[in-house]
Amino acid sequence: MRRVSRIAIAGAATAALAVTMSACGSSSTSSTSSSGGGKSKGIGLAYDIGGKGDQSFNDAAFAGFQKAEQDFKVGGRDIEPSDNETDADKVQRLEQLAKAGYNPIIGVGFVYAPAVKTVAAKYPKLTFGVIDDDKTQAKNVADMVFHEEQSSYLAGVAAAKATKKNHIGFIGGVDIPLIHKFQAGFVQGAKSVNPKIKIESQYLTQTPQEGGFSSPDKGKVAANGQIDAGADVIYAAAGLSGQGVIESAATHKVWAIGVDSDQYKQAALAKYKDYILTSAMKNVEGAVYNLSKSVIKDKKPLSGDIRGSLSNGGVSLSDSNPAFKSNAGIQAAVKKAEEGIKDGSIKVKTS
Repeated sequence: MRRVSRIAIAGAATAALAVTMSACGSSSTSSTSSSGGGKSKGIGLAYDIGGKGDQSFNDAAFAGFQKAEQDFKVGGRDIEPSDNETDADKVQRLEQLAKAGYNPIIGVGFVYAPAVKTVAAKYPKLTFGVIDDDKTQAKNVADMVFHEEQSSYLAGVAAAKATKKNHIGFIGGVDIPLIHKFQAGFVQGAKSVNPKIKIESQYLTQTPQEGGFSSPDKGKVAANGQIDAGADVIYAAAGLSGQGVIESAATHKVWAIGVDSDQYKQAALAKYKDYILTSAMKNVEGAVYNLSKSVIKDKKPLSGDIRGSLSNGGVSLSDSNPAFKSNAGIQAAVKKAEEGIKDGSIKVKTS
């Protein structure tokens, strides 16, 4: 089983879940889950590397899963990943959900793309979703992707306005095209404020299997290094590993910028929140919820390319931290940049 050290895991959100075990990883099944008459048993959710409790990407998916269960009064099953698993393991996990009658079935993360493609072809009457991949392209698959570079551009603007040393940092979990989008937008945004700003950049691992998205210790070490080099604002796009970056920033009393979820509001990060300037969010929660709604309530399943941007609220910059929200200089710069992206006068790079 997966054993990943976490700073803390909020247990309240899972109080209503009964834990079961399977060969494909640990899973939780809602106590309200029921089936009958050939109807959907509820929502199936399979987590990405790092699993539930990352206070970021996976937890955003879980929030959408929970909200859909509550609003549509259905059950659901969410399954954790295992260490060093293969695509065959993911196929088995999704088939397990399909055979049990869950619909829709959602793979959280691009790593599920091959498995979703395989299993969706076997179960054409079920709806599948994959987050952060747009290459599956099947009639019963929703490819839920985001313009992460846009919110990252805003994060770069905020970082460049907040730094006192004209020296900031970016930490990516894994050196892959998806995370390159975060870096590209962040660097471009920061340089739009100060072309001469110094930017540290580092990737924790070359592959997901090496723990780049699931190792807070790696994030902490990387952040310590960037702070020692002089950076006083650090943006991490690293899943669970980002918790280590945030811890390091708080310890050194510099700014961290969160990712995917509003990390200022995450219970497990509460003791560090005064050092979380903002978060570059993408509405994974809404993507999971809307796909579930289309299947369960609307009876008109979504499919094809579903893309979140600043214009449709799919990505955004959080303003929960009063120090960020009340900073007139930062707010004016962010607003100007957001307007430019929306009207097309600012073209954000993806690599």
